[in-house]
Amino acid sequence: MASKAVFSTEKNPRGIPKAPFVADVEEYLGGPDAEVEGTLKNFQDALAKYRYMDSNLAQRRQSLEEKIPDIKKTLDMVEYLQERREVKSKASNDDDEDLDDLDNDNPPKALKTTFELNDTLYAEAELDETDTVYLWLGANVMLSYKIEAAIALLRSKLEVARTNLSNTIEDLEFLREQLTIMEVNTARVYNWDVKRRRERREREAALKSAK
Repeated sequence: MASKAVFSTEKNPRGIPKAPFVADVEEYLGGPDAEVEGTLKNFQDALAKYRYMDSNLAQRRQSLEEKIPDIKKTLDMVEYLQERREVKSKASNDDDEDLDDLDNDNPPKALKTTFELNDTLYAEAELDETDTVYLWLGANVMLSYKIEAAIALLRSKLEVARTNLSNTIEDLEFLREQLTIMEVNTARVYNWDVKRRRERREREAALKSAK
């Protein structure tokens, strides 16, 4: 009898197949005289696929956990630039209005900051007032955006990255459950076969002694 399919038709939301738990080994294999080599090989192949997916998702999780703080830091900076522009605009329209971040008698000071040149090398810079920022999009590509558009883009990217991280963590937990199930299935089939062989030897020994 052909061995049953290793993976269940049931899948998680990202399409990772569920591993069925083998409760009754003899029934799963198709009878007391069924061969186990093919089933054990299929189980090992399934384990290898699950481990491969686990490795890829672990790398994806690490990448997202590094990427999210960078997006958040960039978003915070662009939002700060927008707030400065709004404060300056209000001050120019109404010199008598009290503002938390601006003295009535003094214009806003030029924004001085540091930017990273290398992992341990930073440089000071003085930023001009602008309504445009430049964002790295990856693959050595940088594009200019109006501040409002940059904020919308960064918020969207941050939301997507956080959703992807949540899904990746969920998939990793699901995968590790399936790995455990497949390891248990393998052990159950192997132990069942060992027990069957021992019982056969005992019967054969009993028959020989009875002659």
